Amino acid sequence: MKRQRGRGRGALAGIAAMCAVAALPGQSWAAGEPSPYVFDSEAKPVKGTQANINGPELTAGSTYKDSIKPGEKRYYRIDLDDKSNAYVSAVAVPEPGTKVDYMDKLEVSIEDGSATTCSDGAAEFGSASYARPVADHASRRIEKDANSCQEAGAYYVLLERSGDGAAGPEPWDVELRFVSEPGLKAAAPTKAPESWPSASPAAPAGGPQKRHGGTSFHDSTGLSQGEWQDTIKPGETLFYRVPVDWGQQLFAGADLANSPAADDAQSVSNALVLALYSPARGFVDDDSSMYYDGKQKTVSLDPLPPVAYENRYASDDSAAAMRFAGWYYLSVTLSPEIAEAFGKNPVPLTLRVNVKGEPEAAPAYAGPADEFRVDEDDYEAAESGKSAEAAAQSDTMTLVAAGGIGTGTVLVLGLGVWTLLARRRTPQDTEPAAVSLPGQAGPQGPVRTAAQGYGQAPGQSHGYGQYGPPPGR
Repeated sequence: MKRQRGRGRGALAGIAAMCAVAALPGQSWAAGEPSPYVFDSEAKPVKGTQANINGPELTAGSTYKDSIKPGEKRYYRIDLDDKSNAYVSAVAVPEPGTKVDYMDKLEVSIEDGSATTCSDGAAEFGSASYARPVADHASRRIEKDANSCQEAGAYYVLLERSGDGAAGPEPWDVELRFVSEPGLKAAAPTKAPESWPSASPAAPAGGPQKRHGGTSFHDSTGLSQGEWQDTIKPGETLFYRVPVDWGQQLFAGADLANSPAADDAQSVSNALVLALYSPARGFVDDDSSMYYDGKQKTVSLDPLPPVAYENRYASDDSAAAMRFAGWYYLSVTLSPEIAEAFGKNPVPLTLRVNVKGEPEAAPAYAGPADEFRVDEDDYEAAESGKSAEAAAQSDTMTLVAAGGIGTGTVLVLGLGVWTLLARRRTPQDTEPAAVSLPGQAGPQGPVRTAAQGYGQAPGQSHGYGQYGPPPGR
């Protein structure tokens, strides 16, 4: 997730934000149990309705939290213009250990005022039918020759939880996010590529490095190109994110180490799921084919096309999902059956990430690309392993430090001037000299502190060579 970073906010606001973060209760769970999904701390509680016109309004750039029971339908409202594309994602979060079936799914769709479906998606479990976070999105796209869903006005988001009744009655938590993609200043190509490089890349150079995954989209761990080592518990889902710019091609695979408790009579099918999601949290592709018998095994995503605007016109859903630059999310889930067959201890995991190709110019968007771009801060977050939340907190710390240094400098200078004037004062002086401290008005008007004067525009996409910024940057 990308949030605009307000580097010019006041230092006091930054301190307040830091205090609020520090006051949040820590997550806790039983040792050896899968870590729970951590929802976005800024997610707003919302309650969808059965009647579409009564649905609560979702606003672009915001995240929401709801829940849904088996067989339920929930409506929400979004107000759209006639120029931008809209994406609403839904993350289904069943409780770890609850029963799900391959038929169970959370469907999300967008409808116009006449109940015409603009598009739909389904977060589903497939053959790896065990509880884990799954996601997909629906969209409203502006298209030249389209006959519906092109007008400005109210649209309705519909969530439906369906299945064959095999799952338990427990409600699923749902994380909703609405993002907007600006239209283009000029027409772009509408022919999707029919072929792309499919050769598996060599192992990333530099050797393996340790990095632990997050529990959700919100706290997913940043990764750059490389080989990354982690451990994963049975039943656990780990999240990572990789910045992929226009023209770049992403390759990803996962290796599960051998188990010391291996027994020739034991095996688990669909033992590991490696899934990929787009910057709009739409499902791209997954691989759940691992048959684990205690020996080292590997899975890999199918080669996907380089990121390009025209991919959205592809007939293949996975290729069409590679339609914009930004953070792409990887989730890895280890089957809970591993605990029964090989014990509850975490299993060593290796992720292989390759990003090929030079970054290319972005499409001529008519407005800010927001979620759908890659900038220098993103590359730095990937190199350091920061999540979106950690990157935002780092910005706050930097802001507070800059504000503190600036304010302290002005106070020292002010006291120095006051001392100098006091020493030069004559016996006839009956009033102290006027001295302007930060935030007070002096003879020439208010004093501007360093904290008030600092500001920087967000970074822009750039043409780094191989993945990431050049050495020494």
